[in-house]
Amino acid sequence: MKLSPRDAAGFLNRPDPRVPGLLIYGADAMRVSERRVTVVSAHVGPNADTEMRLTRMPGSDLRRDAAAAVDALKAQGFFPGPRAVVVDDATDTAAEALKAALAEWAEGDALLVVTAGALTPGSKLRKLFEGDKRALCLAVYDDPPGRAEIEGMLRAEGLGDVPPQTLGDLVALGQLLEPGDFRQTLTRIALYKLNDPQPLTPAEVALLAPQSSEADVDDIIEALAEGRVADLAPILSRLAAQGVTPVTICIAATRHMRLLHALLSAPGGPSQGIGTLKPPVFGPRRDKLLRQAQRWTLPRVEEALKDLTTTDLTLRSTTRAPLQAVAERALLRLARMAARR
Repeated sequence: MKLSPRDAAGFLNRPDPRVPGLLIYGADAMRVSERRVTVVSAHVGPNADTEMRLTRMPGSDLRRDAAAAVDALKAQGFFPGPRAVVVDDATDTAAEALKAALAEWAEGDALLVVTAGALTPGSKLRKLFEGDKRALCLAVYDDPPGRAEIEGMLRAEGLGDVPPQTLGDLVALGQLLEPGDFRQTLTRIALYKLNDPQPLTPAEVALLAPQSSEADVDDIIEALAEGRVADLAPILSRLAAQGVTPVTICIAATRHMRLLHALLSAPGGPSQGIGTLKPPVFGPRRDKLLRQAQRWTLPRVEEALKDLTTTDLTLRSTTRAPLQAVAERALLRLARMAARR
């Protein structure tokens, strides 16, 4: 049977002893491994290895010894308590052996936990567990982690007591990063806070999050949106020296103005609209956007977007005008617009 994501947390933390086996599969090996560790630890406890109540085997072993899984499920050790058999990296070649193991399983036998990579709907292994009336099948997708999953990851890293605003920033960060990168970021944060009893702050999350590769372009966009006219020319010259084209800057400015337009046109105003942005923003960047929105009005932003569209068409045309000068004049016009009160 399929185990839905909604019911997965409950089963993984409190496995039903009447369930003979669980297949966990997905493209993200780390996420699959995390769920395997959770269900096995919950079922057999922390001392299962030393008490020989936990058996591990690679899926490839079942191709050579089809009876190995059945023997492991039935084996009785010297120590009392629940037992588990973990079969890692299984493929369709192990399907027949696992089918026999599920058929032979009886109450009191070990829990069979099988992990696999991405499986198609036609996979023999997937069909076996989905079609079994007692066993369960859990698909692990590459979706961004939700709030509950992130809270569990924080507890695992020893960061269980996180303020709501900081947790909100972490949820937003989790939607921006790849799952593996997000886990590494949480590990980095945990090491940073190892001997610090103070709660984790949004500023610390922003400090330890991976930095954007477009930081220099962001500098000129911030100067533009905040009306810092004097800063534009030096930053533009530096970007030109680094090989950043005027068209790239124009595209970034247009994207940012659309962001401000979305904030200013939100039903509840910028403070409400910022929570609905995709991708989400958090930390200092969120605060900067809100401050910038206070400098602009909806008509001014719409005027700026028209100006940027015209400038972009000029930059992409066959004009003989110096492109950097065209871009600089447009940016100066918009910065002066932002500077007006």
